[in-house]
Amino acid sequence: MNTSGRKLTLTTFGESHAAAIGGVLDGFPAGVRIDLNFIQSELDKRKPGGSKFATARSEGDRVEILSGVFEGVSTGTPIGFIIRNENQKSGDYENLRELFRPGHADYAYYRKYGIRDHRGGGRSSARETAVRVAGGAIAQILLGEFGVSVQSGVASVGEISCGGQLDFELAARSEIFSLGNEEAMKEEILKAKREHDSVGASVVTVIRGAPAGLGEGLYYKFDAAIAAAMMGINGVKAVEIGEGVSASKMRGSENNDSMGASYAGVNLSVDNPALDGAGKLANLNGDKFDECKSEADDAACRGSNSGEKFGFASNHAGGTLGGMTSGQEVVIKTHFKPTPSIFLSQPTQNVRGEDTLCELRGRHDPCIGVRGSVVATAMARLVTADMLLLNLSANLANLKKIYG
Repeated sequence: MNTSGRKLTLTTFGESHAAAIGGVLDGFPAGVRIDLNFIQSELDKRKPGGSKFATARSEGDRVEILSGVFEGVSTGTPIGFIIRNENQKSGDYENLRELFRPGHADYAYYRKYGIRDHRGGGRSSARETAVRVAGGAIAQILLGEFGVSVQSGVASVGEISCGGQLDFELAARSEIFSLGNEEAMKEEILKAKREHDSVGASVVTVIRGAPAGLGEGLYYKFDAAIAAAMMGINGVKAVEIGEGVSASKMRGSENNDSMGASYAGVNLSVDNPALDGAGKLANLNGDKFDECKSEADDAACRGSNSGEKFGFASNHAGGTLGGMTSGQEVVIKTHFKPTPSIFLSQPTQNVRGEDTLCELRGRHDPCIGVRGSVVATAMARLVTADMLLLNLSANLANLKKIYG
């Protein structure tokens, strides 16, 4: 399948070494002013060739809107766009025409289709994720109309953790989108690169401002859709929501998020091993838990939810209950494997089943989690916008607001 979403769908096309990659975003409402500069700024975060921490492949990644936008405003029709490939070096992959690269999709694609594009992995290349970033940026323009924001950052590189805080302000200006301990993370990436190897990473994504009740109760749960979206990113091997795997080691009395009116409007995270101990009962919006706990009526603590009557004393659930958003921050941790493209000789087989060696050339990221964090943001945006639109028909009152 090349389409994600139910109401807001993104269909992508193209390969790593084709003339272009592109997408069609369908179901986007009319009347939204489309900020091309914002879309381009998001693509610039993901584009290759920007630093020594990413592949040297240099692509402008300039998005071209083909349809669905008139005089800067969405028309309600499919938004089609392309991103041209400008810097392919297909010759670097000629020695891989009959080889299966260890850790890559080559073998699985060959067994499924009986044919494969050996030039950079073709359709399986992470080059396609540029389309997701563009689609996610358009989705964020819609989310912004409702005060919903999505941020991601790199929480760990190999064994190097961001430490006790999730610093999204640092991530916004960091060359590797680090949430903390940036220099040590950089050195870990460069060390792997010097050794012709690669290193894995984890990324934390936080969705703020999503209203309670987004998500379908059984077969299209918010957290399930988020997990599927993140697992669909190249190189992702695990996804956690809230406490994640740590919940399996807890008792109900520890994991349950107690409710109380004094916590209304306060979005809380937890001392969470899945988030590398990101502050005991810390508010991801500024670590104000203790202040808000003693001054529950302080509007500064409540933020945009000052009229809310319901609140939680913690956020072990990560912002979802029963597959629907709870109104708290949705906290996601995504784990990326080490880049399979490494410059060490590796045993493999060719299409005839013969043993041989794989010796790569070309240009590759030493840590895919870095640019992967931008893609994680995009996927969370697409899922949240899709759920927002799906929720319009959830009850009669909503429908009467539209047709009454």
